[in-house]
Amino acid sequence: MLSIAALIPARYASTRLPSKLVQDLGGKSVIQRTYLSTVKTGVFDEVWVVTDHPEIKQQIEAIGGKVFVSQKEHTSGSDRIAEAMSSVNADLIVNVQGDEPFQDEKSLRDLVAVFLDPRVDVASLKTRISAEEAENPNAVKVVTDLWGDALYFSRSKIPYNRELDPSVPYWKHIGVYAYRNNVLNDYTGLPKSQLEAIEMLEQLRLLENGYRIRMVETLHQAIAIDTEEDLEKARLYFKQL
Repeated sequence: MLSIAALIPARYASTRLPSKLVQDLGGKSVIQRTYLSTVKTGVFDEVWVVTDHPEIKQQIEAIGGKVFVSQKEHTSGSDRIAEAMSSVNADLIVNVQGDEPFQDEKSLRDLVAVFLDPRVDVASLKTRISAEEAENPNAVKVVTDLWGDALYFSRSKIPYNRELDPSVPYWKHIGVYAYRNNVLNDYTGLPKSQLEAIEMLEQLRLLENGYRIRMVETLHQAIAIDTEEDLEKARLYFKQL
């Protein structure tokens, strides 16, 4: 049995929607909803929010949650949660996005289940999308090998469909990661890689350094809150629950 912890990076500053994690979502903040939905899945032995801001800390403590206050500036969520490792004792670490308040139990269970294979270093999620959506550089695409391990991630449309075959699948990467404890520690000590800098995709650092990322299919369409429009969509969804 592997012990499993969810760490939720929660940076206060945001560009497109200022202080988005403390915005109201059905009587609680976005980050409170994310924390509560993560706990509710029942997948994790521990759930922590890792934040750089006292307001987020206060909000999570107000609902009885665990908080680690990050003391450093970080370039990615993975770097932020690595700082919290000193407070967390778990074999597997799952990086849950703080701006995705509706977590899916099946997706998370499927994600951690692949670590029964000792060859898996890291796991993440993917979902099938249309050829039209694959044109969007904000939708990160992934291609895999025959075992479901990532070969490459790109903002470009991959694979290149030379024959315009309508049956060619396109897969969007969903940024929920699960790491073996030692792999997360090793990864954040590595310098930024060349492909990572070109595509602005931190997962390419793992591939360039030889780590295996097992991709797990999900049908769950996560609502990520980046804009005011996303927030309104989340509020409408919450009312429908």
